[in-house]
Amino acid sequence: MNYSIIIPAWNEEAYIGQTLESARAVMQAVDAQGVHHGELIVVDNNSSDNTALIAEQSGAIVVFEAINQIARARNAGASVASGDAFIFLDADTSCSETLLSNALTRLSTDTVVGGGSTIVADEEIPASALRAINGWNWLSQKAKLAAGCFVFCRRDAFEAIGGFSVRVYAGEELLLSRRLKRWAKKRRMSFDVLAIDPVITSARKLQWYSRAQIFQQMLLLFIPGAVFSKRLCKTWYDAKAPRRR
Repeated sequence: MNYSIIIPAWNEEAYIGQTLESARAVMQAVDAQGVHHGELIVVDNNSSDNTALIAEQSGAIVVFEAINQIARARNAGASVASGDAFIFLDADTSCSETLLSNALTRLSTDTVVGGGSTIVADEEIPASALRAINGWNWLSQKAKLAAGCFVFCRRDAFEAIGGFSVRVYAGEELLLSRRLKRWAKKRRMSFDVLAIDPVITSARKLQWYSRAQIFQQMLLLFIPGAVFSKRLCKTWYDAKAPRRR
C-alpha cells in the first residue's frame, strides 16, 4: 500500500526537524519490509519562522496553506498526496514502526476504514494531566474517536466524506471520526483506535496555558456551536504562544 504521512505545521521550527527525522526513520523501517511505500508531506500553515525551510531541507514535500486553520492545512496536504492511505501526524508527535505498520496492515485488509491511537506525553506531567490523558485514552477507545495528533484512514473514504470540516476550528478530528464511522458502517468496516504502541506527543501546552484555559478549551468541544467560532477557539490559534520547549 502506498501511503502519505501529512504533517500540518504552523511556526514549528523548534519541533519540525526532530519530528521529520523520527518519521523518516520509521518510514524507512516500514518500507524496508517491501509491502508499503510512503511519502512525507509538510503543510506550512502560513508560518512566520523557518518551518518551511527546515522541512524542505529534510527532503519532505512542502505545501503552503495561507489560512491558519488546522483542518484546512490537513486537507491541503491530502490534496497533493499520492497515497492510498493517509496518516495525519502532528508536528510535535512521533509514532513507532509498530504503530505505523499495524495501521497500514489494517487499512490494506479492506475491513478497516481508519482510526487513531492512544497517546502518552513526551515528558513527566502533573498527576491531574496524567489522569486527563488516561481518561481520554479510555474514551477514545470506547467511543472510537481518534486523537488529532495521529489519525489514519483510507483515501477513498476521506475523499468521500469531504475530508476535515473547515467549518470548525477545534475538534475536527472528532467530526472526521464520526463521519468515517458512518461511512464504514454501511460497508461493514471498522474504525479502530489502537493501543499497541501509543504515539508520543508534546506536553508543551501544559507549560503555555493554565489548567483553567485548557479546561475551558476542552469544554468547548461539548458546547453546541462553540467550535464554529475561531474567537472562542482562540487558544489553539494564539500567535503569541511560544513555539519552543
